[in-house]
Amino acid sequence: MPTVSTYPIITAAEAADLINNRDIIGFSGFTPAGAAKDIPTAIAARAKQEHEAGRDFKIGVVTGASTGDSLDGELARANAVLFRTPYQSCKDLRAQINKGETCFYDMHLSMLPQAARYGFLGKIKFAVVEAAAVSDEGEIVLTTSVGASNTFCNVADKILIELNEAHPAGLEGLHDIYEPLDPPHRREVPIYSCSDRCGSPVLKVDPAKIVGIVKTNRPDEVGGFKETDEVTKKIGENVATFLADELKAGRIPKEFLPIQSGVGNIANAVLGALGANPNIPPFEMYSEVIQDSVIGLMRSGDIKFGSATSLTVSPPVLKEVYEDLEFFKQRMVLRPQEISNHPEVVRRIGVISINTAIEADIWGNINSTHVMGNNLMNGIGGSGDFTRNAYISIFTCPSVAKGGAISTIVPMVAHLDHSEHSVQVLITDQGIADLRGKDPAERAREIVDKCAHPDYHDQLHAYFDDVKDGHTPQTLRTAFAMHEAFMEKKDMRGVDWSSKYSK
Repeated sequence: MPTVSTYPIITAAEAADLINNRDIIGFSGFTPAGAAKDIPTAIAARAKQEHEAGRDFKIGVVTGASTGDSLDGELARANAVLFRTPYQSCKDLRAQINKGETCFYDMHLSMLPQAARYGFLGKIKFAVVEAAAVSDEGEIVLTTSVGASNTFCNVADKILIELNEAHPAGLEGLHDIYEPLDPPHRREVPIYSCSDRCGSPVLKVDPAKIVGIVKTNRPDEVGGFKETDEVTKKIGENVATFLADELKAGRIPKEFLPIQSGVGNIANAVLGALGANPNIPPFEMYSEVIQDSVIGLMRSGDIKFGSATSLTVSPPVLKEVYEDLEFFKQRMVLRPQEISNHPEVVRRIGVISINTAIEADIWGNINSTHVMGNNLMNGIGGSGDFTRNAYISIFTCPSVAKGGAISTIVPMVAHLDHSEHSVQVLITDQGIADLRGKDPAERAREIVDKCAHPDYHDQLHAYFDDVKDGHTPQTLRTAFAMHEAFMEKKDMRGVDWSSKYSK
């Protein structure tokens, strides 16, 4: 697709000058992949100038998910964020959110695009999207993510494009842009397998809405992933063992089922273990993100196809993909997050979901967003989209943190994101707790015996063993005693339930 010069070519600063105080902006990006960079950085610089002149200047920031430092970081440090949704992973922005200085709306990622269309987030004035190419007719080739860029462009009054030469125009054909109608006219999403396509390879917009193109040449700000350690390796092996046993027992079809895996080091370890397990056949992915381990498994043939909304890989791996782009374009597709995370599709094709918890309680409830109940980490992301609708829903986490001073298995989660009704399997480095078909007391013993660290077995059993009444033997007086002990003594071990404080 040839890029044309009929649109105004402007600088990032000129683009920033088009933005007004309290405008709501929809930015491209799902993780740092495909995130806008130069324009948000210029908006941050303008905000500093406005503040120095004694004038207010903040914008509403709406994205696909987390972004890079040039977007969330620069805007946060410039005190330019009026509110933020639906997910973030920036330390500077997180600090402002947890101090109450910036409003943050945590949302399921599949719900964000329709919330924008419905007007629930206010009027989006500008869409700022990164592109590899754009035509006279308003056909945009996106880069390494789709996220909610299609929706932002449709609902925004005006569009600003960062035309990024770091990404080849040959990406055309990698994307499948489809947006459902809104109720009462909505129909089923016509995807019946991971490799099905139902939309357009380009994002089509009204060319009259494109008010400027900023030329850039900046790589994605995706960092590398940590090497697999013994804990993450064991978690991955336990997940692979569980799924291999389910396949052998006939509870997973012999053809196997698509895998969804969250983002991060545990997710990379899990996918690597699945590929290395000889009892698991080559499989497909229907997920949010394609990350480093997926690329290697595509090379080896262990992953047949990957559907996601973001290609979130380290710089060396992205270079590998671009050098053999035709090979990978036959094996992956990037969709809008409204489709990659769509509950209807997830349930129909039988996705097995694997996500990471901050902590789990002995009944099977999951906290995936808040530390000690009140400090936001990142947000719920897409874990709920998949967990509630999965063929089998799995959560993983290490059994302890802070050198053993924190047990990730607790009597009651300090913040609840996924209830026991949606969580079927919990896996730690210690073992596998299959919660299906078990009542609360049975689940509690299964989780403590199989998933908790041995240092906490007696303490956790003592919590509920003496409670005789109730369907769920919960004791509100002491439910958070382990959290209180850590807050007071920086160690959850040695809790005396009778006094609800550490000995």
